[in-house]
Amino acid sequence: MKPEDLKAVRSFVKEHLGDRHAEMDAIEDKPSDVYERFRETGLANWWLPEELGGRGLSLEDSVEIVNEIAYGDAGVAFTLFISVLGTSIVQLYGSEELKARHLEPMATRGSFCATLGSERSAGSELGRIETVVATEGDELVVTGEKFFSTNTDFADFLVVVARSAEDPEAYHAVLIPRDTPGVEVVKRWDVIGLRASYTYQVSLKGCRVPAANRLEGSGLRLLEIGLNASRILIATTAIGIARRIRDHCMTYAKSKPFRDGVLMESPVFAQRLGQMEMQIDVMKSHCLRAARDYDAIMADPGAAALFHRQGTLKSALTAKMFCGQAGWEVAGVGSEMFGGLGYTDELPIGKLMRDMRYVSIVEGGDDVLRDLLFSRYVVPVPRRS
Repeated sequence: MKPEDLKAVRSFVKEHLGDRHAEMDAIEDKPSDVYERFRETGLANWWLPEELGGRGLSLEDSVEIVNEIAYGDAGVAFTLFISVLGTSIVQLYGSEELKARHLEPMATRGSFCATLGSERSAGSELGRIETVVATEGDELVVTGEKFFSTNTDFADFLVVVARSAEDPEAYHAVLIPRDTPGVEVVKRWDVIGLRASYTYQVSLKGCRVPAANRLEGSGLRLLEIGLNASRILIATTAIGIARRIRDHCMTYAKSKPFRDGVLMESPVFAQRLGQMEMQIDVMKSHCLRAARDYDAIMADPGAAALFHRQGTLKSALTAKMFCGQAGWEVAGVGSEMFGGLGYTDELPIGKLMRDMRYVSIVEGGDDVLRDLLFSRYVVPVPRRS
């Protein structure tokens, strides 16, 4: 990544996010203009490969970018990077025709895609997915209800995970253009945090697409692979939020009367902020390490096969778990420092706490990830590191 790229991101955050925390915390009917302003930086969908018209930036670069955007607003960051989940699946397991038809326009327009896996009774237990895909001649027909899906209403296309009608034990991932008849947004969720993002409940009613829109491999495995990149970037948002909390605490402490001076002079404050700084530093180090693990596989000509064998990366799991937990501790300490004001909407700290909480909830809560980490990396002794 060029130095001017990071400079452009920081300028975007300063000019278009800045102190707009109240505005970013409101529910709007359509995506905010901030996404159009981000397109003007030339960095929208920055991870798409150069051969498809993108910038081809690495996930390690992405950690730096998302850290900066999340400092301004985590909901904006989430909307801007979550398409990596769907695009990485298509990039690795879609045909050349599918990539040219759907990923190249995303690179040109700076637009979005969405991934639909979650269902009411199949949150963390994706094996209970009830959405069905049936083969009818040279077409696939997808029917079902999806519970949580970010960016769906304004996405170019959807990557839908569904159970095979012909073999109930098989699952497929199917690319469905957003304007396909039968794709209906049921509602937008009024979420507690990340309120600048747009997550929907979606109904799929007999959506027909060419059979060639089915991606290669088991849909559940492909979803697991795609989650590696998005989980690392979700973890990264905790860094940006924690940095913002630290800076708010510093500003407040400079003028807050405390005993015979100000809070900044208190050794207890110094110890708390020193702890925060340590946590922020370790969080970033681990996200960068996880990103390098991911980039090393993506750089291999056989990346699709390597990821199919590997599945979930250990460092992606631990990064998300650690950053969610450490970030929540930072948010809690930060809130306490503001006293009663920390439990009001007068200051941004309340929003920052709500934004931080999502890190340990979306794309697998901590208990789900603990179980996955145990089954994949603790029980099989040869895979320990």
